Amino acid sequence: MTALGLASRREADEWIEAGWVRVNGRLAVLGQRVRPEDKIVVDPAAHREQAQRVTILLNKPVGYVSGQAEDGYEPASVLLRPENQWKEDQSGLRWHPGHMRSLAPAGRLDIDSVGLLVLTQDGRVARQLIGEDSNVEKEYLVRVEYHHGPRLPDSDLALLNHGLTLDDHVLRPCKVSWQNEDQLRFVLREGRKRQIRRMCEAVGLKVVGLKRVRIGSVSLGHLPPGQWRYLRRDEFFA
Repeated sequence: MTALGLASRREADEWIEAGWVRVNGRLAVLGQRVRPEDKIVVDPAAHREQAQRVTILLNKPVGYVSGQAEDGYEPASVLLRPENQWKEDQSGLRWHPGHMRSLAPAGRLDIDSVGLLVLTQDGRVARQLIGEDSNVEKEYLVRVEYHHGPRLPDSDLALLNHGLTLDDHVLRPCKVSWQNEDQLRFVLREGRKRQIRRMCEAVGLKVVGLKRVRIGSVSLGHLPPGQWRYLRRDEFFA
């Protein structure tokens, strides 16, 4: 089911347990093997339940980790309280305890980075943003310092756009340009661990501030730091 794009592994297990999946007309069971020629049918009730799952956009401040608590730092999810919902949220949804169930970050921001963090109950959104074949753009504004001369050479800026390798992995081409004299704009289609910071280090730049401002067609906009809103029904990452 995951390979066919019908559901995430977790969703598939939940749907099978709920009796919403049939293989060749018979109820599926967990762990059942299927052949390419087998016909899988998912009850519409599963899709209705999936459609009700929420996705939340948070403007993460410095000092919070994206996922589980670690090294004494709290997860960003602790900020998802009713009083922190943005007053200008136009989704029409209000905070509900059920919206916190199975909510997981779809991508990460370092503890010392800020900006747009997506948390979702919807496996389709997670696959779109962090799946192996994800091609969704992520845009960052990065304040940097350069101490090896008056300015970064154009050849090193070109290297940031394409030509660097991290962990024996050739990075995908990206878009890197100057916004002003001390701030770069990065647009990436991948997200390796501390990728932007390590890219900058490779050409002699020190990152002093990093903010994610866009994922796909969804922008951070005017969402205040530490506040959150629901993804609207008319918003899509790609």
